Amino acid sequence: MNVHGHAITFEVNGAPATVSVHPVTRLSSVLRDELRLTGTKVGCDAGDCGACTVLLDGEPACACLVPMASIEGRSVQTVEGLANGRLSALQASFLRHGAAQCGICTPGLLVTATALLAKNPRPSETEVKDALGGVLCRCTGYRKIITAVAEAWKHDGDLAPKLPEPGKAVGASPVRLDGIPKVTGEEKFGADSFPVDALSVLVLRSPHHHAHFSFGDLDGWRRGNPGVVAIFTAADIPGRNRFGAIPSFADQPALAEGMVRFRGEAVALVAAERTAVPALDLASFPISWTEEPPALSPREAQRPDAVLLHAGRPGNLLASGIVEHGDPDSALRDAAHVVSGAFETSCVEHAYIEPEAGFARMDGYTLVISACTQAPHMDREDTSLVLGLPLEKVRITPTATGGGFGSKIDVSLQPLIGLVALKTGRPAALAYTRTESMTSTTKRHPASMQATIGADADGRIVGMVFDGEFNTGPYASFGPTVANRVPVHASGPYRTPNYRAEGRAIHTNGPNGGAFRGFGVPQATIMQETLYDELAEKLGMDRLAFRLKNALRDGDATVTGQWLESGVGIVACLEALRPHWSRALADAEAFNATHTNRKRGVGIASCWYGCGNTSIANPSTIKAGVTGDGRVVLHQGAVDIGQGANTVIAQIFADTLGVSLADITLVGADTAVTPDAGKTSASRQTYISGKAAEKAARSLREQILRFANVSPGASLSFEAGAVAVREGDAARRIELEGIEADREGYVFSARESYDPPTEALDEKGQGKPYAVYGYGAQIAELEVDMKLGTVKLIKITAAHDVGRAINPLLVEGQIEGGIAQGIGLALMEEYIAGRNENLHDYLIPTIGDVPEIESIIIEVPDPEGPFGAKGLGEHVLIPTAPAILNAIRHATGVLVKKVPATPTRVLEAIRAREAAP
Repeated sequence: MNVHGHAITFEVNGAPATVSVHPVTRLSSVLRDELRLTGTKVGCDAGDCGACTVLLDGEPACACLVPMASIEGRSVQTVEGLANGRLSALQASFLRHGAAQCGICTPGLLVTATALLAKNPRPSETEVKDALGGVLCRCTGYRKIITAVAEAWKHDGDLAPKLPEPGKAVGASPVRLDGIPKVTGEEKFGADSFPVDALSVLVLRSPHHHAHFSFGDLDGWRRGNPGVVAIFTAADIPGRNRFGAIPSFADQPALAEGMVRFRGEAVALVAAERTAVPALDLASFPISWTEEPPALSPREAQRPDAVLLHAGRPGNLLASGIVEHGDPDSALRDAAHVVSGAFETSCVEHAYIEPEAGFARMDGYTLVISACTQAPHMDREDTSLVLGLPLEKVRITPTATGGGFGSKIDVSLQPLIGLVALKTGRPAALAYTRTESMTSTTKRHPASMQATIGADADGRIVGMVFDGEFNTGPYASFGPTVANRVPVHASGPYRTPNYRAEGRAIHTNGPNGGAFRGFGVPQATIMQETLYDELAEKLGMDRLAFRLKNALRDGDATVTGQWLESGVGIVACLEALRPHWSRALADAEAFNATHTNRKRGVGIASCWYGCGNTSIANPSTIKAGVTGDGRVVLHQGAVDIGQGANTVIAQIFADTLGVSLADITLVGADTAVTPDAGKTSASRQTYISGKAAEKAARSLREQILRFANVSPGASLSFEAGAVAVREGDAARRIELEGIEADREGYVFSARESYDPPTEALDEKGQGKPYAVYGYGAQIAELEVDMKLGTVKLIKITAAHDVGRAINPLLVEGQIEGGIAQGIGLALMEEYIAGRNENLHDYLIPTIGDVPEIESIIIEVPDPEGPFGAKGLGEHVLIPTAPAILNAIRHATGVLVKKVPATPTRVLEAIRAREAAP
């Protein structure tokens, strides 16, 4: 294809533009690649996600679907054109309401909403939903977006954020410190800063679940395709051709060696000039496939004649975990009431709106990789091993990350682009297509679970057994974490004196299982919480009262024998839901008395979640310093993927140091300049990195006060070239120019680490796996069409104990976003390799699918956390699906035993009950 040829003139953001491109070139490509207006994002290239929405003559249009032939003489407005010397009222409203989290979908939402507000300055919620229905967001849960658009008329564009006074940042909700670039289009994500001379990297991937392969004449194919610079295979990898999130289980090749174990596995790289890529036909690439029978389910993979995916893992068992306490078999045998059940969950795709993207380049002898990630230091370690480079010769500079939820912890393209840059000496860039992202990256583990729970005549739990089998796919990733975390949590936040739970991760040729917001706990909670409803019914008890009777309290022991001295907040969460529970049940009863074909149901579910890694080291390190010109610099290496780490950790640091947020200069994650703050996962950053920041601030403060020879009660303020120290009526000014600076330019500095105090679990899973737990409970109200099986959500009320809400607005945003993903798990999301590898066929919640959400923030401080704070990010998803399933059961009388509870499955369950004798 000739990519040059036609001069097309149009207007962009009020200025004339002329480009020479092929007429069928996408407008999105021209805006991003030719005009460098990268605020227009590309999430799917198919018009499914809406991230690339622009205004075309004032009307919203997906730029990825607009050919340049239709642009001549027309006007295009992108997110960069919304501000005119100051933010628009809508942009300011997005910031003040916390409507931008990761920010990848924000430009599309802002542009679309701008068109709505031009016609209707004060739209209703329904009108906002109708207008924004074509733009997907995976982070926010949409509720704050709706509010920001509906209330934009209340704002002006003069943001001038009012920051809290010194010492009052914790508990306040200032505009997020990294917020302005998210609403102006200036934020740079993985694909937004590719060097103009970068080679484009294309990845050849397996179309089969299991196959052997061999290459033909690679040199001949390269010579026959002008612009192809090089081809690389596993034979070109100079280091150890395997990686893994858990080093001791590392087993995944960067490029497969003669055999592929899943559909989408990478086998070869093509490095080509960008202008040559449109003409390349990868279907002609010289590779021959010999397809082998795949084992796609754990049952198939555990047959005696099944092929082992990895030597040394008999029965294709990757890992197992067990927790055993007391005598559950005797307890269940003697229980007054016993319930048993089985449940299945499906494969779930992360569906972040930003596909994996990044570029690599050589800086002297150092390989520098800029890419979206959740774990830069882990990326560095794996990439250095794969490429055979010393660790100090690899640098990871994370870009903004457009959603992660766990999957962007594992390396994806980092060693691939690194290999090309290393071998060619040229920058190498790669942005996954949507299909490529979905086929090749990790998923939530499908689970098959069985459990039995017993209670005495008074309704107290006496025993529980649980067995869970998790389809971990072909490679380890976080399969061992899931197998070990699930048994610890499968009891829920309830006293369970006699208990046995086992989790197993089984290798298959299905999609690779990995980290996804909860590490298996959401699946196990579905099993446990639905059985709790059945047990409450057998007992004739109110479902909320039954949970309260059995909830953990201060002084109780968990199923691992861990004594919870303080900070147990599940009772406070359930008590906060009491009035909402009573009202919801009354509303449902009144509705059902007058309706036959539609029935309302109310469900409840609880959760607990250990913050951080399970029983292993889990440190974070934070560095800070004061420069000679009076700046306080915070090296904050915890990657912010939308959850707010940049703001929350700065709030903790500022209050501990005793200064304003305005005094702090933030240095983001970069393996060359920020210490390792650990991966952004396991709800660990606010708690663990926040604690490290608290320690660093305290150390820095103590140094300054000691230098000034004043008491700990003195106050600090930073001025140009000086620190003002005040103690009572006395004041002193420390001139910083006269103090010798260290090699980084700091006259005062601190570097502190924090590692949660945990203990290893013994052979029966007894010990202290986590230092801090978070708690939560949710009520789901919904309506079921008894003839169609469709489910309409009405409201979700969520009470979550966060210990201390460092930033209440961000807490609410996490609750709402987690609930939206829980809705997807419960009602619509089921990834099937080869069938729904796009955002058209794979359904995630839209703005119209998320009902009213009422968040109740509970604060039961934990002495370990900074200012008493606990983690939150994963907890908020866990109770949503079981609460919805329990509500469907309440409405219909039947429990759907496999999620998602699609209309077909709901209807089948209803009909099976009606047909039963």
